Amino acid sequence: MSGTENLLVEVDQLAAEMHGDDPPTLLDVRWRLTGPPGRDDYATGHLPGAVFVDLDTELCGPPGVAGRHPLPEPAALQAALRAAGVRAGHPVVVYDGGDGMSAARAWWTLRWAGHRSVRLLHGGHPAWVAAGLPTSTEAATPRPGDVEVRPGALPVLVAAEAAQLAAAEAGTLVDVRAAPRYRGESEPVDPVAGHVPGAVNLPAPEYVTEGRFPAVDVLRERFVAAGVVAAEPVGVYCGSGVTAAQAVFALHLAGRPDAALYVGSWSNWVADPSRPVAVGQEPGTNPA
Repeated sequence: MSGTENLLVEVDQLAAEMHGDDPPTLLDVRWRLTGPPGRDDYATGHLPGAVFVDLDTELCGPPGVAGRHPLPEPAALQAALRAAGVRAGHPVVVYDGGDGMSAARAWWTLRWAGHRSVRLLHGGHPAWVAAGLPTSTEAATPRPGDVEVRPGALPVLVAAEAAQLAAAEAGTLVDVRAAPRYRGESEPVDPVAGHVPGAVNLPAPEYVTEGRFPAVDVLRERFVAAGVVAAEPVGVYCGSGVTAAQAVFALHLAGRPDAALYVGSWSNWVADPSRPVAVGQEPGTNPA
């Protein structure tokens, strides 16, 4: 069982820790799929001492056939994290613009890289501001860290493994995109609409609301209703592995630290035209 105290931190608790003798390293990972870059938000105001880390260029590899947000090269990731002041064994807190998606992908990436002590600020920057806590416009200049990136600490799926899990009698591959994208009725980002055959659909708003996670029992119930069985493997995908990382985070909260992320997700799946594409509603999946 993953304790929520090791995954989420509320603003009041973080504020107290920041006044301690050895405060956590703060990473601002605000990001939008489209629109102004998160670095602009950081310049406007951020948590005091936070360092901005770019999701697209520092926490992920270059887009291509591996997907729009593939795994980063370990050496490049290590350099970026060290530049941000991440130290071996020292606590890290990540936050975003409030929806929890880019922060969850940052959490997942650090955990995948072997850095266990990382939490997500519940509610992100908006929750901090709403609590009346101070912000800063001064860019942080941290002392370089010494974190060692050791890839593979969290499970991942490649396309073939995702297909096998979706087709298996035991196990569940969960697609967390919006229902019309899953059903193949619309696809605003990728060149092909539909889903991995055999995958079930659980749109992200059904387990997280504006970056706020419900109680653990509620999370468990929602994943069970989607077909996630306690003793069987579970994997998650979305469009490019960002929203799906948030689902993996939610599964950790629900006691499933074995949940695997299909990092390439749909953007990787459709890069190979020989891979099958399903449309419509899979049997046993609750319609939206």
